[in-house]
Amino acid sequence: MLRIEKLNKGYGDRSVLQDLSLAIAPGEIYGLLGPNGAGKTTTINIICNLLKADGGIVEINGQPISRDTQRLIGIAPQENLLYRSLTCAENLDFFARLYGLSRSARLKQIRYCLEAVNLSDRAHSPAETLSGGMQRRLSMAIALVHQPQLVILDEPTTGLDIESRYEIWDLIRQLRHQGITVLLTTHLLEEAERLCQRIGILKGGTMLAEGTLSELQNCVPAVEIAIVKTPAEEDAIACAQSHGFQFRRYGSDLAFWLPQALELPQILACFQGIPLDSICRQPVRLEHIYMEVTREKLREE
Repeated sequence: MLRIEKLNKGYGDRSVLQDLSLAIAPGEIYGLLGPNGAGKTTTINIICNLLKADGGIVEINGQPISRDTQRLIGIAPQENLLYRSLTCAENLDFFARLYGLSRSARLKQIRYCLEAVNLSDRAHSPAETLSGGMQRRLSMAIALVHQPQLVILDEPTTGLDIESRYEIWDLIRQLRHQGITVLLTTHLLEEAERLCQRIGILKGGTMLAEGTLSELQNCVPAVEIAIVKTPAEEDAIACAQSHGFQFRRYGSDLAFWLPQALELPQILACFQGIPLDSICRQPVRLEHIYMEVTREKLREE
């Protein structure tokens, strides 16, 4: 559905994208992760034909990006671009007109999109009267009003409460069931874990790692992670290293990579003689993969 090959973009002497390549299959939810300044927004703007690349290929459904491919894309930007005094139906009608939909097509799509995002009962409510979660759902409805094949969701749940977040996640899953391709950017790694079939980690305009969650777990040579709290951290590190455990710090947490699954008594035995306040086992999560991949990039730099 979307193919990007060796995409480059810079501003003066500053390189923003460096030979970026990725491909998203039809009906796939693809998560693009990276810190602020990684190049995610620039990539989106190029895909939407709002920004010209310095080099590389971007194709949507086999077509080079152009004004024609813009009709294939729906986007819900990070900030809700709603006309606050207009009702939900009027907002949808306005954007449907921009895409040239006939009156009958507009009426049909307005009903369908409001139903899809569970806002049928708020069709005649001004956007300014909606909660944050409802406004986000309306923004997604606007992205869908012209029946796009690719939907770009830029941090769709940032700032929402947990209930609204779950509602948005359900909507995103429904898009996939309808065969719509989704490009999702997010800083919430749990969101990417739950929703995305494949994930790309971008930093400094370079794709550092890409794949399914199970494929990305190969970036961390551990089966499990043990989080240890102890007043004798240096002794615990030396003891763990003698057993072949690598250690990392995640914020204030002292973590050890376990190359094989161990029962808790076996882990405790590895720290015999070390005073422990607590110890817990965790699976290798996307947050650990993300930290390791971006940390390796930092070491190279």
